[in-house]
Amino acid sequence: MSYLTPTVSGQSTAGAHIGFGVPGFAHPLVAPAEWAELARPDIPLDWVVLNVANGPGARPDPHCLQATGRLRNSVTASADRFPGTGRATGGRVLGHLDMRYGARSFGELVSDAHRFLDWYQVDGFHLARCPAERVALPEVRRAVTTLRALVDDAYIVLGHGTHPYPGFAETADQLVTFRGPWSDYRWSQVAEWTADYPPDRFCHFVHGMPRGHLEEALRIARWQGAGTIFFTDRIDRGGADDPWEAMPGYWDEIVSRIGPGVSE
Repeated sequence: MSYLTPTVSGQSTAGAHIGFGVPGFAHPLVAPAEWAELARPDIPLDWVVLNVANGPGARPDPHCLQATGRLRNSVTASADRFPGTGRATGGRVLGHLDMRYGARSFGELVSDAHRFLDWYQVDGFHLARCPAERVALPEVRRAVTTLRALVDDAYIVLGHGTHPYPGFAETADQLVTFRGPWSDYRWSQVAEWTADYPPDRFCHFVHGMPRGHLEEALRIARWQGAGTIFFTDRIDRGGADDPWEAMPGYWDEIVSRIGPGVSE
């Protein structure tokens, strides 16, 4: 696989929409402010992952139902308030399906998907820990085809966390091609084949990113052709300490930089 540095990739997304893809805030009881913030009509939200208990949980959760319902109501409001910004199709709620790098059975994935749809009426699915190798493509394609048959216009995000075999780009709506620390992201390279696709096909998740490097990080995302991002200053220490469970300390600043109507 060929890689290019951001400065020579020719993929700059200057002027293009950049929105948030939220990997999954903590449960609404633990992070009520975070979920409420996403419902603001001026938040450039592409999608948020709903992860009740490493999946849909054992039964419908009223707190999650309330949080996702409030978010859906905000989508209509933002579409009316910011016509022509692309926000009318934003604010999707995606069910979290853990593929365990290919170790999860097809039946388990489909069963979890049905519960997400029955209980939360999700708009699609985020396939976390999705395998990236060419040999895994047929099984991933099978899963995605089945998920699309369960709900009209299902939005599918493959959470590779790295550049996968190029064939995956034809399988899903979006690929997470970077998930990791700022220390790696600032020197990261982009796979040459990604230049054949628009920015809305790619997403970057970066943790441990200091406030002072926000502009640099946004510049890297644009040069590498990522239309969806989530940056946080929280650090991944492993174990139960999830850096994505809360908003970054510079949330208001990054919203102001990429909010509706903002162009670069």
